[in-house]
Amino acid sequence: MNILMIAVNDPAGMGIAFCRAVNRLGRHTCRIVTLETRYTHAWGKDLHVPDLDAPGLAELERLLRTSDVLHFHMTADEHLRLGPFVPADYLPGKAVVHHEHGHHDFRSDPERFRAKYRALNRRNLLVSTPDLLRLMPEARWQPNLVPEQEPLLRPAERLWSGPLVLAHSPTRKDLKNTDELLSVVQGLGRAGVEICLELIDNVPHAECLARKRTSHALFDHMQGYYGVSSLEGLSQGLAVIAGLDEWNRAQVAEFTGVPANELPWVLARTPDELAARLRELAGDLGRCREIGLGSRRFLEQHWSEARVAGQLSDFWDALA
Repeated sequence: MNILMIAVNDPAGMGIAFCRAVNRLGRHTCRIVTLETRYTHAWGKDLHVPDLDAPGLAELERLLRTSDVLHFHMTADEHLRLGPFVPADYLPGKAVVHHEHGHHDFRSDPERFRAKYRALNRRNLLVSTPDLLRLMPEARWQPNLVPEQEPLLRPAERLWSGPLVLAHSPTRKDLKNTDELLSVVQGLGRAGVEICLELIDNVPHAECLARKRTSHALFDHMQGYYGVSSLEGLSQGLAVIAGLDEWNRAQVAEFTGVPANELPWVLARTPDELAARLRELAGDLGRCREIGLGSRRFLEQHWSEARVAGQLSDFWDALA
């Protein structure tokens, strides 16, 4: 099938990542059209409307006309204007997918989206993290992916001496427990626990990955679930700290087949727990290294790009 993904902006670069992964898998052909760029991450682009010349617009119109599936990310829908085109004009005969990624508008009022999809009889609904199933239980969780064989997502040689190097890359500090992390690291420093905090903010994604890759550990957040940053850190062989709650661990266990108590994340749900985990890692870099090796094995064996892209391809195959 021919799939056209449509997004206002690419959510955490997952749109282009899925397109590339699906195309590598070879079961479907996938393209993505975007309207805006946000932050400075410099995700890869496919059909970015502000950049399209006349031949590019003709290609977009052809894809709108000939694609079998219109796959809308986040807040996008068929009324989103794409230059001179509106997807609503091309809906007949196509399957429609809505893929939620935790945008604030959705988290703050999920019932508005659910009511809209019910009214339109839209049943092909995906969410990007398992916590969002609580907000839209009729959806299916489609895990995000990282291309684990790309150089920047492979483990790097790093020194296992000196202070613990801890990476943290918040897109929005208010959603990533950044203030709590800074407070914990400062408190540990006053207690004589040396931690080198690599705070990565407002840089291109490639630079972000390169800086994470030479760290020992990564702090994602303590919001109860995990982010793409977690998957990147697991792929890079880091000890990844996040506050996954019981619900999220159970969903991940079901997807991966790994028991919840054997998942690779270093769990920290509160600042006190975060301080304890950081003290442990800083005091035993050998243990930190072993956790990182397990992180990489877990991602390769249970969360590979091919497996996740295959699951999305299966979903498209079964569309009503």
